[in-house]
This record gives sequence, structure tokens and C-alpha cells, in this order.
Amino acid sequence: MNKINGFNHSEEEISNSGKDLFFDEKDYLVVEYEDAIPINSDKKIKIKNLGEKFASINSFFFDYLKEYHIPAGFLRSNGKNSLKLIKHKRFPFAIKLLNVADKRTAKIFGIKEGEVLNLPIFEIHTGNGKDSMVSESHLIAFDLCSVEQLKLINRICSKVNAVLKSFFERRGYILAEATCHFGKYDDKIFLVDDFTPKSLKIIPINKEEKLIDPYKFSTSAEIKHYTDHLFNIMSAQ
Repeated sequence: MNKINGFNHSEEEISNSGKDLFFDEKDYLVVEYEDAIPINSDKKIKIKNLGEKFASINSFFFDYLKEYHIPAGFLRSNGKNSLKLIKHKRFPFAIKLLNVADKRTAKIFGIKEGEVLNLPIFEIHTGNGKDSMVSESHLIAFDLCSVEQLKLINRICSKVNAVLKSFFERRGYILAEATCHFGKYDDKIFLVDDFTPKSLKIIPINKEEKLIDPYKFSTSAEIKHYTDHLFNIMSAQ
């Protein structure tokens, strides 16, 4: 693990995050988004004003979720391309919320890829790779969190999913996927990441509407188009 002024992240997560993390003079965590997005471990694509839009999208959704009494470590925007969060110890896993069958799920259960699920699937991931998925018993066995902490994290995820699904459905979109990261401070658990286009994947309810496939974008034009689309949805509020 690397330690950034007391904030623990793996080397893979730092190199593939597209953001910088540091503490300010008051010991708040500052997340600063770059004007670049990692495509893989070796390549980043630079896009003008990308960091500012990532910060704005995150800020909007954190504030929106807090209106529904969802505990979030986000405090406020910290300039054009950065956010200020409560100092916290980050849990070394993320919860991926799936409302649409991805390729793996479709293959295992014999359903069509892209089919809307009746109930969401919550996957636990310890990294960004294809083999990063683990079970709840892994988390408990290796003391990555307690049973009670996991129950609370799952409750928060359920509420995040319900609120975001409703938000996008009212605007003509299906929330296909979102990824939640959590941190702990003073024995309280908070949502701390992340609502960038890397995490939020939406598809139009109207199949005739054209939108970049959020699972497959790889060029600067595709990333910019999808980011601008999320930004415009947010800005229309």
C-alpha cells in the first residue's frame, strides 16, 4: 500500500484514478481531478476541462444523495476541479451496483446481455481487474470490515441505487451500473467515491436515442461526449 499523507491507496488505484489526493492545512482530504482519464494501466487520454466536469458531476450527486439522508464524506467543492472530503480511512474494496446484466452475468445465468434486472446485484471488488470480485465472507475472514459495517454498507448501497435509479428514470435513462466506495471516520461510515463517467453507466430508455456505449468508450471524443451528456443532465436541474 502507498500512503498519501496518511490516506491509504494501492499503487494500481493511484495510477489508474485520474486524480490526485492530499490533505490540506486543516487536515481535510482534497480530491483533485486531472484533465485526463486512464484507459488502461499504460495510457491516459487528455481532454480539456475534464477534471472540472468530473468534479462538478461528483459534487452534484454527492449533494443530491445527502438530501436523501445518505451519509457522504463530501463537504464541498474546492475550486474548479477538486472536492473537499472528511478525513477518513478508506475501505479497500468497492461495491458495484448492477441493474442491467453485464456480459459475465448474462453468460452465467443464460440471459441476454443488457437485460434489465428485476432486482439489483451488488458485487464486491478489491480492484479494477476482471478477477477482483470477492465474497462477503472474504471481507470478514480477512478482517477488511466487520459484519455490522458490511450490513450498513449494503443498506447505504441499496438506498444509493434506489435514489439514483429514480433520478435517471425521471429523465429517460436506465441506471445500468454505479460503483460506491466507502470510508470510516470516528466510527462512522461514509460514501466517499465516485460519480464520474467511469462509475456511472446509463443507457436511454428510448432505444432509438443514440448515446455512446459507456462500457466501450476508448477515444477522447467518446469520453468527452459521454461526460458532457452526464454534465448536461446535471446542469438541467
